[in-house]
Amino acid sequence: MKTPVIHLDVDRLIQRIALFALAGLLTIGLSVLGFHHWQMSDPYVRAVLEIEGDVSHGRAIFQMNCAGCHGDSGDGLVGPSLHSISAHKTRASLIRQVIGGQTPPMPQFQPSPETMADLLEYLETL
Repeated sequence: MKTPVIHLDVDRLIQRIALFALAGLLTIGLSVLGFHHWQMSDPYVRAVLEIEGDVSHGRAIFQMNCAGCHGDSGDGLVGPSLHSISAHKTRASLIRQVIGGQTPPMPQFQPSPETMADLLEYLETL
């Protein structure tokens, strides 16, 4: 008795895999674009991002409002270390994190757009 031979159409299988991969990449790309658009829809975030911040002012703001929990150099105390934070979060995400107070015990902080731009500029140096 002969064993049945299963014939696979390799080309068709490769085409389907490529199509699914392309659909997945397209979905991811559209999701990222949609998330970015959503972040930029906040007028406060847009206002902050339009201003060029001043690092020295940002450092002073950090010392007054953030150093108590994050340490004088952002090394972390009660709050986490902020070193390389801008490598992990977008500018819009950093703004939302600061003003949102969504990670207890971090308080809500709603500075003027100019003050937030200065703080953001300083955070990106850590």
